[in-house]
This record gives sequence, C-alpha cells and structure tokens, in this order.
Amino acid sequence: MRGPQTARTRRARSLRRTDNDAEALLWSNLRDRRLNGHKFVRQLPIGRYFADFACREAQLVVELDGSQHADRAADRVRDAFMVGEDWSVLRFWSADVFRDRDAALETILAALDRRLEPTVAADLRFIASGSYRRRPDQGA
Repeated sequence: MRGPQTARTRRARSLRRTDNDAEALLWSNLRDRRLNGHKFVRQLPIGRYFADFACREAQLVVELDGSQHADRAADRVRDAFMVGEDWSVLRFWSADVFRDRDAALETILAALDRRLEPTVAADLRFIASGSYRRRPDQGA
C-alpha cells in the first residue's frame, strides 16, 4: 500500500478551493451523483496532473478551459498522458458552460453512455481511451 501523498493532497485541496465560476457552476450539477447517478470528483490526481472533474467508474475526465488553453501543446501532452492511463478526456470551453449548461451536461452524459464519438472541434475536444472504444458487449 502506498503511503499518504500529502503534497498532492494539499495541491488538490487548494485547486478545489480556487475553482473558477464555470467550474463551480458545472460542479453544482455533477456533485452528489446529480447527473444520472454518476459519481464525480474534483481535482483528481492522475499522474502529475489534476483532472478538473473525473468519473472513476467511466474513466472519464472533464476539463473546462479558458481562453489561455487555446491550442496549447501542453494540453495535448496532458491529454495523451491521461488517455495512456486509460482515461477518456472531454474538454469544454468555460464560456460554453455559461452559454448552454444543459448542452454541456448532455454531452457529458453521451460520453458516460459511450455514445460520443471522438472529435476535435472548435468548441469541443473528446479523446477516447482504448477501453472507451471497446463497447461493454465486446469484452476486454
């Protein structure tokens, strides 16, 4: 068993305390299994990164990005790492959560239900892990 990772725990707690308005708004719909019973956590450490939101059961990371994330190479490296760890990554613009939160929640549900196709668009990026692509009825 690994010992406590106090530095990472402190960092995750700090990130949770300083979430932005879009993260707080989305969290109000994801917390306490409010999205069709799916359990999400905030600022989950995955390797050296922290996922904004994660559903462990579905191995899904949801990231909210501000304008500073526009086509950042560091985000592509981060996404590749998470996919390599068998997490699917769904990225939204923070502004989209304010503009149409219901559409964002529907997109998250589609990813949770494995109905979302991998895509890279101006307003959405979804990178599916290997296990996401394998439907439950196809086996491992």
